Amino acid sequence: MLYNNIIELIGNTPILRIAPEVHKLKNIDIYAKLEFYNPFGSVKDRVAYGMIKDDIKNIKENNQTIIESSSGNTAKALQVLAAINGIEFKTVTNRIKIPEVKSILQMLGAEIEELPGLSECPDPTDPNDPVIYIEKIMSQEANQYFHTAQYVNMKNRDTHYDTTGKEIYKDVGSVDYFFGTLGTTGSSRGIIEYLYEKNENMKKVGIVADKGDTIPGIRNIDEMYEVGIYEKKLYDHIITVDSIEAIDGMLKLIKQCGVLGGPTSGGAFWGTLKYLQEIDEGLSEKKKAVFVVCDRVEWYVSYIQKRRPDLFDATIKKETIRNLSQEELSNATTIKIQEALEWVEKNNSLIIDLRGGLAFKTSHIPNSINIVDDYFEALLDSGMPFANNMTVLLVCPVGEKSKKFVALMKKRGFEAYSLEGGMVAWRDAGYPMERSRQKKKG
Repeated sequence: MLYNNIIELIGNTPILRIAPEVHKLKNIDIYAKLEFYNPFGSVKDRVAYGMIKDDIKNIKENNQTIIESSSGNTAKALQVLAAINGIEFKTVTNRIKIPEVKSILQMLGAEIEELPGLSECPDPTDPNDPVIYIEKIMSQEANQYFHTAQYVNMKNRDTHYDTTGKEIYKDVGSVDYFFGTLGTTGSSRGIIEYLYEKNENMKKVGIVADKGDTIPGIRNIDEMYEVGIYEKKLYDHIITVDSIEAIDGMLKLIKQCGVLGGPTSGGAFWGTLKYLQEIDEGLSEKKKAVFVVCDRVEWYVSYIQKRRPDLFDATIKKETIRNLSQEELSNATTIKIQEALEWVEKNNSLIIDLRGGLAFKTSHIPNSINIVDDYFEALLDSGMPFANNMTVLLVCPVGEKSKKFVALMKKRGFEAYSLEGGMVAWRDAGYPMERSRQKKKG
C-alpha cells in the first residue's frame, strides 16, 4: 500500500480480539486497540498531530518553537512532526524516569529542559510544576512559542472522539465496557464520549497507578487534579494497578498474544482482567470490552529491569519495595503525626527526606537530609548506607512510599520508622520547618 506522507499513517489502527483461552472469561469478549501501529509508535501520535495540524503554517511563518510538558510519547511525536515541518520543539519536564526515552528525544533533536528532580512519590509540596513553569514562559515570551498544552487542550479529547472512538465502533460495534488508563485522559475521554453515544449502558472504567508507585503514562489518583480535561464523573469506576501488575499484564500480552505492548498497556490489560473477572460469572449474555495498547515495550527495558531483574537473569531474586507481602508491609513502624514533634526532639535519629530536591530546599524538617527516593532505593540495593544500630526516620510527601522502604528495612533488621502522613501532615500540623540556605558566591 503506497503512502505519500508519513502523516497519512496516523490512525486507522487494527483492533485485536484477545483469545478466550488467554483471558478465560465465559461471557465477555475482550478487544485490544493496537495504537502502537501509529507511525511514531504510540497513541499520542494522533493527539500530537491533532493539536498542531491547523496551526503548522502560522507556527512556521512566525518562526515559533512548539513547547509542551511531556516526558515521553507526546514529546516524541511532536518532535518528529516538528522536524519534518522545519519547526523547533522543546519539552519541559521533571518526569523523565526512563533513560531510553530521554535518549530517543535527544537523538531526535528535541530541546529538553529538565526541572529539579521530582521523586517517584507525587509531591503536593513541590512547587516546581512544569505546567506552571511553561505558563510563566508563555506570559513572558508568548510570541516565541506555540504551547500545545495537552493537559487542558480539548483537541486532545476531540482527536480521539473524531477518530479512535469511531474506529472502535466501526470495527466491533456497540461496546459494553471500556477501560482507559488515565494520564492526560484525552484518549479515554474522547473514546468514551463517542462510544457512550452509541450505548448509554456502557460501563466506563478508569485505571490509575497505585499511590507511591510509577507506571509510565499512568498517573495516580492524587495527580489527577493537575489534568484540566479530566472529568471524574465520566467514569463509573476507578481502579488501581501497581507496577508489578502492569509488568505481569505486559508479559501476558507479549507471551500469550504476541502483542509487544509496554507496561502502560500491561496496566490497562491487567486492570481490564481484574475488573471483568469479578463480574463475568454474573452475566447472562455475551458482552464486549475494549482497552488500548498504547505503545511498545522496547522503550521501557530499564524500567522493567529495575522492577523485575529476574526476567533478565533467572538467578536473581532481589528483595525490593515492590515485592513485599502485605504481612511485611503491615510490619512497617510509623510515627503518628500527633507524636512526631516530640519523637523527633527526643530521639537522635537520622531523618531522611525522600522528596525531590526543590521541594526539600523550599521546606523540610530541621536537621533532615535529602536523598531522593530513586537514589535511596539504589543505596538499599547496593547495601545499607548506615549502621544497623542507627535509628532512621523516613519522610516522603504523604507517607506512602516511606512506609514501603521502612518495611524493607525492618525485614533486614534495621530500626526504621515512617512519618505517618508525610511532609504534608507535618506542615499541616504547624510543626517547625526550615529552608535550605543559598550558598554565598565568591
